[in-house]
Amino acid sequence: MATLPESVAVSRPIPSRPPRWGWRVVAAKEFGDGILSVRLFILILLLGLPAILAIYSTAAFVGNNAESLNGVPGLFVAMFAHQDPGSQIPSFVEMVALLGPLLGIAFGFDAINGERSDRTLPRLIAQPIHRDAVIIGKFASGLALMGLVLGAVTLLASGTAFWSLGVTVGPDEIARLVAWFVVALAYLGFWLAFAMLCSVVVRRAATSALAAIALWIVLTLFAALLVGIVANFLAPVPADATTDQQIANAELTLELQRISPGTLYAEASQYLLDPTVQSVDVGAQVAQQSNDRAIPSVLPLDQSLLLAWPQVVALIALSVGCFGLAYVAFMRQEVRA
Repeated sequence: MATLPESVAVSRPIPSRPPRWGWRVVAAKEFGDGILSVRLFILILLLGLPAILAIYSTAAFVGNNAESLNGVPGLFVAMFAHQDPGSQIPSFVEMVALLGPLLGIAFGFDAINGERSDRTLPRLIAQPIHRDAVIIGKFASGLALMGLVLGAVTLLASGTAFWSLGVTVGPDEIARLVAWFVVALAYLGFWLAFAMLCSVVVRRAATSALAAIALWIVLTLFAALLVGIVANFLAPVPADATTDQQIANAELTLELQRISPGTLYAEASQYLLDPTVQSVDVGAQVAQQSNDRAIPSVLPLDQSLLLAWPQVVALIALSVGCFGLAYVAFMRQEVRA
């Protein structure tokens, strides 16, 4: 039997291994598709026009009361957090809290079940990447697209404020606006994670969109009513209620409201965009108002970050928890060709 000479090497196929950072490939592909989609431009208009209107309304109020507001600390960033007292238009922060969840829902409601309905999910998982790279890449691309939309809207609103007032912006105000941007992105990340969870659990894209929108409507319209009912049951306020009973009811209401990511986002935004805010707790505000010798002070950025840190951590925890549930559910599902 003839044998091969030793100098001749026998070639063997080298087993291919999935790339370690395969989620980057998925994220780049999804980001490239999303940045050219009509959905992105519609969302920019949907969020941008009301946000610019809110900033313009607040800037008009500041311009009409320039003498009384002269010397107010952090006036530029305060315009993002406050509204014109004589107008029904919400502030820029409230606009993002109200319409921002639509960004997360729009980019996440069909992330997985859209691939199922197009019958491309088995083909996608068959590629030389780890299975979890699919859901991680889609979440990363959605977060990047939301950051792009939010950044564009914030720059447009800042340009409107500059054009209306021509105020000088210092490094501290820019840093506060950047810190708020991170908080807002964490808030939108919760809605993206929840929409992706609905996309994994529910087979139909329309049903997952309805589930995510239902939670958005409940937390936006009915959360205050439900929290008020529960707080009045656990800490009732009779007709002849004392101050302590009223404070206990208000504190319980605030604690229950903090279950909602919108409340956490609003409190963190108030700390970051208004350097005069030292506490949002009811008891601390009552004590500060009762102390006549208390001197109002302007907090530096690091102190505002320390005050907003618990809300930021809670927002990130909610986002990570929702994405973790979506991750586990996706990894346990069976994908058939």
